[in-house]
Amino acid sequence: MGRAEERRARQRGGRRAAPRDRSSRAEAPSSVNESASASTEPAEGVVAGGRAAARRGAKKGAGAKGGKKDKSLIRRIFTWKKVLGTVLGLTVAVIGAVVWLYMSTPIPVGNPDAKLQSNVYKYKGGAILARDGEVNRENVDLAKVPKEVQHTFVAAENKTFYNDAGVDLKGTTRGVLNTLMGKGAQGGSTITQQYVKNYYLSQEQTVTRKLKELVISIKLDREESKEYILAGYINTSYYGRGAYGIQAAAQAYYRVDADKLNVEQGAYLAALLQAPSQYDWAVASETGKKLVQNRWNYVLDNMVEQDWLDKSERDAMKFPVPEEPKADPSQEGQIGYLVDAANAELARQLVATGTADDLKSAEDMVSRGGWNIELNIDKKKQKALEKAVKDQLTSKLDKKKRSVDADVQAGAVSVNPHTGAVEAMYGGTSYTEHYLNNATRTDYQPASTFKPVILAAAFDEDAKTQDGDQITANTLYDGTSERPVVGSDIAFAPQNEDGQNYGDVTVQTAMNKSINSAFAQMGVDVGMDEVLKVGGNLGMDTEDLKAVPAQTLGTMGASPLQMAGVYATLDNHGKKVTPAIIKSAENSAHPSFKRTDPIGEEVISREAADSVTSVLTGVVDDGTAKTSVRDNPLRKGQKVAGKTGTSDDNKSAWFTAYTPDLVTSVGLFGESAKAPHPQTTLTGATSGLSGDAGRINGGGYPAQIWAAYTFGVSTKVSKFDLETDQGAAVQTASPSPTTSPSPSESASSSPSASTTPTDEPTTQEPTTDEPTTDEPTTDEPTGGTSTEPSTEEPSTEPENPPDPQSGQ
Repeated sequence: MGRAEERRARQRGGRRAAPRDRSSRAEAPSSVNESASASTEPAEGVVAGGRAAARRGAKKGAGAKGGKKDKSLIRRIFTWKKVLGTVLGLTVAVIGAVVWLYMSTPIPVGNPDAKLQSNVYKYKGGAILARDGEVNRENVDLAKVPKEVQHTFVAAENKTFYNDAGVDLKGTTRGVLNTLMGKGAQGGSTITQQYVKNYYLSQEQTVTRKLKELVISIKLDREESKEYILAGYINTSYYGRGAYGIQAAAQAYYRVDADKLNVEQGAYLAALLQAPSQYDWAVASETGKKLVQNRWNYVLDNMVEQDWLDKSERDAMKFPVPEEPKADPSQEGQIGYLVDAANAELARQLVATGTADDLKSAEDMVSRGGWNIELNIDKKKQKALEKAVKDQLTSKLDKKKRSVDADVQAGAVSVNPHTGAVEAMYGGTSYTEHYLNNATRTDYQPASTFKPVILAAAFDEDAKTQDGDQITANTLYDGTSERPVVGSDIAFAPQNEDGQNYGDVTVQTAMNKSINSAFAQMGVDVGMDEVLKVGGNLGMDTEDLKAVPAQTLGTMGASPLQMAGVYATLDNHGKKVTPAIIKSAENSAHPSFKRTDPIGEEVISREAADSVTSVLTGVVDDGTAKTSVRDNPLRKGQKVAGKTGTSDDNKSAWFTAYTPDLVTSVGLFGESAKAPHPQTTLTGATSGLSGDAGRINGGGYPAQIWAAYTFGVSTKVSKFDLETDQGAAVQTASPSPTTSPSPSESASSSPSASTTPTDEPTTQEPTTDEPTTDEPTTDEPTGGTSTEPSTEEPSTEPENPPDPQSGQ
């Protein structure tokens, strides 16, 4: 081998060995001498370099403790190339899916009239109550609808309608995600999407429906004009009052054809679409009326913003109050009230269970029919309630003799406290005569029937008086009329009924006599925030109420339905009872629908609820309801707890009470017979029948209706299962009560002190003799004790029960 070849061999050996950390291998030379001279030095260098590299690797490995290996693994898996590739792949897949969906989804043939079916309503047990199904619809050409009125709908629902592609991708995406996560809808649909949903699809809340809605909307916007879509939208939407389409709505609300609508009226109809039942002026609560007026203003302001309406014209516009509704003759009597109440509850349930996107969609689902609805209404109890109202009240009203008699409206609801079932409901004289359901209206004050809520809050929160003593049924409060409350930043000094002063009284006596000054102080002691919170937990609508002492007088709005739910929760030992008029609702198009359970979790402790029940037995047996209830000849020993109430100016009178198995709330409301039917006084109604022209109190006709109904259908005699050691229903040794502070005390004295009152309740059984005739003609009796009522029937019964108006 020549020198050149040997040199090349040595170079090849070195290049191979060093990079591969080989310390002992080299190419074999052709002779021993040559191999020694050619391989000794490089081998040593390789060994040294290999060991150094090994040491450096070991140090790096020991210092990182596996960290760099982990980071290297993550980097190898999530390289920017792989992430970008994944994103691009998903994008392509989504685009492909959308293209496929677009190509494979045709615009279906819309025929909503064919989908409209009858709803069937049944009593509990299956007897038919009512059947509807006639569709009030008349399509009109868009050209016949004034342009300004057309703009009201665009301004209300979709300002970009004339320029968009028919969809709101952001809103639709949000809706799909909310559906997947079970959160419900949050709006965002365009007019095109709403029209597609109304005319081509269903209202249920599913991802499939939302995707179809998106695709069909895009196609429809490409293939049809905006005028075609807008005409379809205003002609297929549901406006309430059984009206489909703008022509039927114009007649239902303003008694004109669609071509005669003005901008103000159009703006109301456009605003109405958001929540037809809530925004219908004839039945809207005060909150509902405020909301629809705000929506009406929103529509007109948007029109100004879009240059569709001159600002000076807009500023001169006044809210157009709709005409009173014309009821369907087939819904006369109580039928219409029951059907409307069932429809409203079903719509709320569809939203609560995620079957419908929102209340508007739910109401449309109900109105489209196909529902087989069994109510909880017990036919026997329903007839008994109607008869009780007629016998005890309406048969005595004579508007020809007394004009005020025409202003008396009655409402009542009866609830099973163990199931939440609404077993009877009285909405008014007749649905065709008085459209508004008095059983569900919330525009009248519950007055003193709110006092048990204050007491429930006191017991549940272990509240204390101003001097730190825990509030019990035996706690003393100052019952002086117009006594300023202590401990409030807001001055309040309520007057007792007829300005009567009571001095120091126990909580039991204060409830029996419905003493305003005592409960005003108790509300401050508990904290009005807590009182309203407990009221909301029990079932009242207290969310937007101001926590001020005046609320202790029950100055908020409430319905007999709500108050029946509150007292049913007390009767059910603190477990929430939400009155349910529907037992079941089936529709072949919505097999997944299931109503929510009307019996909920404990919202106040059992001891607190039972203690309130115990105290409320005193109102019946030794308080404002004793003449109508305790001494009623129909009573066969049934245990009763309840509370009367009479509002300011005698505009409402209440009696809400319960046996262990049935809760019933009865309300009388003064509503002027003349439009627009403002609230008015009940005072003077049926005057002459009782020998006076006085006020209508809760212990009068409301309690008398309650007793005639309850003692007629609830003949079972059972006791309240109470876990409490206080109140009129249990006999306990009376501890030394504590007093609430009195402003008459000196500044240096303690705000309250422990004393033994002279009117301390005794454990003596109450007498069953006829009540004396020197009781005041108010909601409060002149005296009494908080004792366990006698379960023995009177030895003799009067031929006629005492006239409740003469003593309560």
